Amino acid sequence: MPRSATSHSRRDALRLAGLGVAGLAGAGLAGCSRAPSTPSSNTTTSTGSGGGNKSKTFTMYWNPGHVYKAYEKVVKQFESDHGVTVNWQKYQWPDLQTKLQTDISAGTLPDLVEQPGGDTAISLALTGDLLALDPYIAKDGEKMGFPSDWQSASVRPWQHGGKTYGIQIHLTCIQLYYNKTMLHDAGVEPPSTWDELLDVGPKLTHANTYALALNQVASYSDPWFLQAGAHLYDADSKKVLTPRDKAMKALQFQHDLIYKHKFSPPPTASSDYEGPQKLLSAKRAAMILSGPWDILPIKQAGGVDLGLALPLKDAQRKTTLAGSGVVIPAKAPNPDLAWDLIKRMTALKVELAVTEEATQTMPRKSWGKQPQVKSNPVVNAIAQALPYGVDWAQELAPTGKLPQIDDAFNTLYQSVAISNADPATAMSKFDSAAAKVLG
Repeated sequence: MPRSATSHSRRDALRLAGLGVAGLAGAGLAGCSRAPSTPSSNTTTSTGSGGGNKSKTFTMYWNPGHVYKAYEKVVKQFESDHGVTVNWQKYQWPDLQTKLQTDISAGTLPDLVEQPGGDTAISLALTGDLLALDPYIAKDGEKMGFPSDWQSASVRPWQHGGKTYGIQIHLTCIQLYYNKTMLHDAGVEPPSTWDELLDVGPKLTHANTYALALNQVASYSDPWFLQAGAHLYDADSKKVLTPRDKAMKALQFQHDLIYKHKFSPPPTASSDYEGPQKLLSAKRAAMILSGPWDILPIKQAGGVDLGLALPLKDAQRKTTLAGSGVVIPAKAPNPDLAWDLIKRMTALKVELAVTEEATQTMPRKSWGKQPQVKSNPVVNAIAQALPYGVDWAQELAPTGKLPQIDDAFNTLYQSVAISNADPATAMSKFDSAAAKVLG
C-alpha cells in the first residue's frame, strides 16, 4: 500500500515478508505514512549548491514519495542559512531501514531520518540508536507549538520511557470512501455505524456489484477491532487482541460481511493492495476503507464522484492513524542542525504548502482549522476524521515483539477473510503463535 499511509507500510512489509510476498514492501504506503506511489529511488542527490563552506555536508534519508517542492524550498534556504550542502538520499521504506541498520553497525550515521511510524522509531530507541529530543523541545517546543498543537495521537507513538524520540510530520487515517452516485441511486446515505452498514448493504449489492470491498492487507482490518472496543495489546495483562469478546466480534463481523451477507467479495491473496480501489473505480464496489493514497488513482480512473465519510462506529468511533515522522540518530554528526530543519519543515505555512501541492494531511490541530483546508471537501473530510485516529500498535511496540505478532495477526486475518476459516479456530491458532512470541 502507498507509503503515505504511515505505520501501516512497515508492518505490512513485515507481515507479507512472512508470507513470502515481499513485493508489497516496495509498493510503498504513506506510510502509513500512505500518498501516491512514486518510483523507487536509492540514489544520492543534493538539493542545490547552497552557500558558505561547501565542505560541510548534512545528510538526510527520506521516502521518495515525500520529496515535495515545498520541502525542497525549505532545504534550499536551510543550506544557504547554514552554509551546508544537503545530501538528500531517497529510499523506499524497506530499503531505508536496511540502509539505516547498516549505518548503525558501521557507526556512520545520517543527520536526519524520516520514519514510517512511531513503532519503528521506538524499536530504534530501545536499542539506544535514537536521540531523545526533549532538550530541544524544552527550548523550542512552546514557540513551535509542540506538543500542544499536534494531535495527541500523533505525539504518543513517538514517546517511550517519558522521552520523545520523533516528531510527526504527516498524519492521515483510514476512513470510509464511497461512490456518491451509487449511494444516491440506491436511496441511501453513507453508513455511520456497523448496524447502518448492514442496513444499506442489501441495497448496494447486486449481481457483480458489492456494497463494500474489504482489503486483503491485514492492516486495513485494524479499524474494525478498534471500533468494537478491542486493543492489539494490553500492557498490564500482557494479552493480545483483548478484550477477547470484542476482538472476536470484530473478526466475526468482517467474516460475515464476506461469507454470510456477501456484501464484500472475498479478498484476493496477492501483493496488490489496490484491489478495493480498483473495484470502486470500476463501479463494482460502492464503498471501501482507505486513505488519501487512493484518491489520485480514483480520480485518474474517472467516472466516480468520490465522497469521504467519518470512520464507522460500533462500541466507539475509531480508526487507525497513518503518517510519517522524523528522528535524529543518536550518533548524528549535526543534531543541532537536524533539529533546526525539523522546526522549519513542520511550520504551519510549510504544512499548508505541502497540502496544496500533494493533498497531504498534517498533524497540527491548527492546520485543520485553516480556510484552505476547510474549503477543500476531500482534505477537510480527512481533517474531520483525524481526531478519531489512534496508533493500533502503540502499546505493543515497546516490547520489541511487534514484528512477530504482526506476522501472526496477518495469518489470522487472511485465513478468515481470504480462506474462509472459522474465526474461532483461527483465533485459537493465533493465540498459540502469540504465546510463543510473548512467553
